Amino acid sequence: MGVSYRGDYYILSGGLALVLTDAVWQGQGVELGKASEMPVAAMGAQIVGLFLMSWFVGVTAVSSALFTVILATIAFTVLAYSSGLFGKKSSYARNVDAGYWIVCLIIMVLCQGVGRSLTGAS
Repeated sequence: MGVSYRGDYYILSGGLALVLTDAVWQGQGVELGKASEMPVAAMGAQIVGLFLMSWFVGVTAVSSALFTVILATIAFTVLAYSSGLFGKKSSYARNVDAGYWIVCLIIMVLCQGVGRSLTGAS
């Protein structure tokens, strides 16, 4: 089964999710400060992660297997939450981390649904 690449869905959904990044960093206690002090590696990893997740959502949407991406996202969210417990993060920080990925998933699935309905894709 071939999968078509729809970059506009990935960019839109990843971009919308990236807007939430500021809330995540504030929840972690990361102060962005001056441009020379920004956590460039963290920002880069966040962008790559969002791109990969939005790509995964797109591939599963084309394959009509959105339950797969929902289950995978919940599994990885639970793993990230447990990592926060091991790292002794605050309850607020763990909840922001978990909520971030769930909200990203919702945004990406909605973008897929709206995009596919606008283009008439089945």
